[in-house]
Amino acid sequence: MHEELRKFGRKLVESGLVSSHFGNISTRIGRKMLISRSGAMLDELDEASVVEVDLEKPSSLDIIASSEANVHRAIYKNTSALAIIHTHSPFAVVLSLLCGARGERKIVPVDTEGSYFLHEIPLVHGGAGTEELAKNLADALTEHKAAIAVGHGAFCIGKIVEEAFVVASMVEHSCKVKYFYDLQRSIGFRG
Repeated sequence: MHEELRKFGRKLVESGLVSSHFGNISTRIGRKMLISRSGAMLDELDEASVVEVDLEKPSSLDIIASSEANVHRAIYKNTSALAIIHTHSPFAVVLSLLCGARGERKIVPVDTEGSYFLHEIPLVHGGAGTEELAKNLADALTEHKAAIAVGHGAFCIGKIVEEAFVVASMVEHSCKVKYFYDLQRSIGFRG
């Protein structure tokens, strides 16, 4: 399982979905989860940079786990997810800020693949690692593959880490397309 986290941690950095020290990745194993440590370089994950924590309650290991461990825990407890990837992907963050400032509660992809695959991406609020964020994301992810914490980044789920990575990639692609589409429309492009 560590090898899967290492492989997709590297892919997240290589694809620009996270910078090396930001974002996190986890997988559920029974009543536990493996999650990247706080400050771990996702493109250099090894066994020492992944922590096993309990799903039912916080433990003393939570202090070294990602600061989003409680968020991952809430998502696992309230959804069918078996893997979670949290990115700080630039277009998802920018579009969440723009849409959030307009009072929008979701991003609706305009590209064919995003429309088919994601349908819509809920925007949620709550500070990084807070119980508010954990609850809002767990609620949003009961019926969606991804949600974006406004100004913070995407949380993407899957049955395996690879599926969560595909979702994260699709979110960023759809947000990038929508950003440029909306920009062109705002300046009156009629192509």
